[in-house]
Amino acid sequence: MNRIDRISAILIQLQSRKVVKAQDIAARFNISLRTVYRDVKTLEEAGIPLIGEAGVGYSLMDGYRLPPVMFTLEEATAFITAEKLVEKLTDSANSDHYQSAMYKVKAVLRSAEKDFITNIDDRIAVLKAKRPPHLKEEVRPLQTILKAIADKKILSLNYFAYYKQEYTERYIEPVGIFYLDNYWHLIAWCKMREDYRDFRFDRITDLCITEQQYEDKHPSLKSYLEKMSPDKDLTEITVRVSLYAARHLGEQKYYHGFTGEKETADGMEMTFLTYSPEGFARWYLMFADYAQIISPQHLKERVRAIVSNISL
Repeated sequence: MNRIDRISAILIQLQSRKVVKAQDIAARFNISLRTVYRDVKTLEEAGIPLIGEAGVGYSLMDGYRLPPVMFTLEEATAFITAEKLVEKLTDSANSDHYQSAMYKVKAVLRSAEKDFITNIDDRIAVLKAKRPPHLKEEVRPLQTILKAIADKKILSLNYFAYYKQEYTERYIEPVGIFYLDNYWHLIAWCKMREDYRDFRFDRITDLCITEQQYEDKHPSLKSYLEKMSPDKDLTEITVRVSLYAARHLGEQKYYHGFTGEKETADGMEMTFLTYSPEGFARWYLMFADYAQIISPQHLKERVRAIVSNISL
């Protein structure tokens, strides 16, 4: 990106939030803080009414607005792709809101961009899993949870605990949401358990925002997820699979931590990072007659132990 485009993008970024830190700008464009300061000074010299405070960040003066933004073809394509994902991977209420926003985005596109979007709109598809999780339409968890987070309000929810096979009423302080393996999850401080808990959207049977405020002293969602899945718990696995079998592993390889592969004279050498060597060992047996474990040694020993215990 050349400097002129970067400065324009920084101006748009400044309008997107009330306060933008210099470090956030530097991280986005992979530039030094010195370069950020120089670019901001250029904006000020161009007459942009900027307010800067050391240790806080930059903001635009109230009332200042940019003229309507024009999107590139690449940005328009990203919007359409995101629309397909939102439609299939969130609840209907959130999908309707996003579609409404997309009409506004499309309204400011140039004619050539609108033609481009029309031509590719039906060339992108997102397919749900064969057994998608069931979300109650009247609950509308995504919008409700995000509103509670923004307003710092306690949520009341009825939840089905699968391992105990029981329904409970919980009062929680929401921290954040994430999507993993076809399910949406809510991380929150549970007042009943006095600890952080992971609530799956499809097990929430009722949900509402209370009038109770909570003080947001919780760690960020990112830090919680890092603690939940530390890298040190990962096991690196390398297997050699025949070219025939490699073509038929499909999406299962991603579920078991597939990270890469390279073709060799003896087949396809595949690498994995997994939290469950036991689960990997049992999955490996499905195609073991077409494969060989290269490392680690303890995985080889576990597979042999499983095979030795098989009764025919």
